[in-house]
Amino acid sequence: MFHKIVSVHALADYRLCVVFSEGVTIIYNIKPLFAKWPAFKALEDDIKLFYSVKVDKDGFGIVWNDNLDLSCNEIFENGKRNHTPLYGHHQKTIREDHARA
Repeated sequence: MFHKIVSVHALADYRLCVVFSEGVTIIYNIKPLFAKWPAFKALEDDIKLFYSVKVDKDGFGIVWNDNLDLSCNEIFENGKRNHTPLYGHHQKTIREDHARA
């Protein structure tokens, strides 16, 4: 099953706030990927690249450039579910809360 991504926002400490179409928000830490997949080391070396993350055109993953991407399932299955309900809250407030954590 694919979990379609609605939005992604880069947070402090190499974390991503990823919102899925079913209303689930996942916080995904990419730091473990630096050692696991050498291509991801570029995100550690270039913070501007890290913050340039966006949802791919179909919503089934996120991308930074032609060489770096992550699937929706990787994020959904290996990220940490955010228990703050998205409904009734502004996404910017949620991102700010997690940036302080």
